[in-house]
Amino acid sequence: MSHEDFDDRARQILRDNDRGGYTIPTRGLYPYQWNWDSAFAAWGFSSFDIDRAWTELETLFSAQWDTGMVPHIVFWKPDPGYFPGPDVWGAGQEPATSGISQPPVAAILARKIHAAYPDAGEPRLRALYPKLVAWHRWWHRDRSAEGVVAITHPWESGRDNCADWDPGMARVDGSGVGDYTRRDTGHVDASMRPSKQDYDRYLAILQFGRACGWDQAEIVANGPFYMADPAMTFILIRAHRDLAAIGRSLGEDVSEIESWCADLEAGLERIWNADLGAYDARDLRTGEFANCLGSGAFLGWLAGIENAEMEARLMAVWDGVRYGIPSNDPAASEFNPRRYWRGPTWPVVNALIAMGFADAGREAEEARLRRETVELIERGGFFEYFDPLDGTACGGDHFTWTAAIWLTWASPNARRI
Repeated sequence: MSHEDFDDRARQILRDNDRGGYTIPTRGLYPYQWNWDSAFAAWGFSSFDIDRAWTELETLFSAQWDTGMVPHIVFWKPDPGYFPGPDVWGAGQEPATSGISQPPVAAILARKIHAAYPDAGEPRLRALYPKLVAWHRWWHRDRSAEGVVAITHPWESGRDNCADWDPGMARVDGSGVGDYTRRDTGHVDASMRPSKQDYDRYLAILQFGRACGWDQAEIVANGPFYMADPAMTFILIRAHRDLAAIGRSLGEDVSEIESWCADLEAGLERIWNADLGAYDARDLRTGEFANCLGSGAFLGWLAGIENAEMEARLMAVWDGVRYGIPSNDPAASEFNPRRYWRGPTWPVVNALIAMGFADAGREAEEARLRRETVELIERGGFFEYFDPLDGTACGGDHFTWTAAIWLTWASPNARRI
């Protein structure tokens, strides 16, 4: 297949996963609108249908809570093939949603979409801007009180079962969650998914949130899981900067946004693990570090945060695999090259890291990462993630965000902004 054939196939995946105003990640495995998947879908659509790109973001933000939170799942239509569904979450929202959020990449990608087609998008960006500000304010108020961005559920990170969360997850008692039937393992190989023990703990955390009516103060103070996340911290620093740039272009006062960014930069020392020589996830209940070198640390470049001591460690992680940035250090005992976030490389995360490389003028690293990602997709197709050692395609097929980053970054024909 030629690159043009791959371009056509990627566009068709976005069309096939379009449900009329929102895009699902893939049929069966993920049948609803997911937060950061949707932002990437918008970016992908912008390469060939700018109106549809803005509609994607508008639909996502139409489910924003009064608190400013944008939920990680919007359950637009019932689908018995997915668990846990809206009845399990019990979030009390209309439309039905989950009770947690997800990585705030929307401002990053909205800025890129607008930069590519400024005349077509300014009125819609202007209408979206206050909603973005409200969401970022929610992150500052309800997830950044410790000076770094914290998560209250592993699913909130978007990197569900990564080794970063092992210290916090070890303290979660999942023994009392009751009987349930998972649906994910009916769609993909169970060996590529989180374990039964993981799911028991995920549900225990969910049930705590539901029991307190999703009261954020109670969840932060007493919830069973509360960890600082370097990836989310770096993403939000970058998102704050992009949101401030959007605001300035619209003639808005962005001093509040700039202060949020400064607060997070000042708090980075709280997640610096001197023993590891890297920024690291940290259990905020106990102070324990995860001691994990994963793809989250690579997102420092996305935020413009460079650290010479950490750089050599990260490059050794990358050099330890054949394809892309692994989600866990291949030298770690917990490394599993095909189990979800325990080791595989994710093209969508590679695209975010590549943004950081490009902004830092690291042209060789950006080109290498793009080349390795292209090879994965050309060999395996538009899958969710890949084995970084041998390139085996893993997870869901016909995947929206893999198609989106192909069109906007990986393809040799991409119009990179």
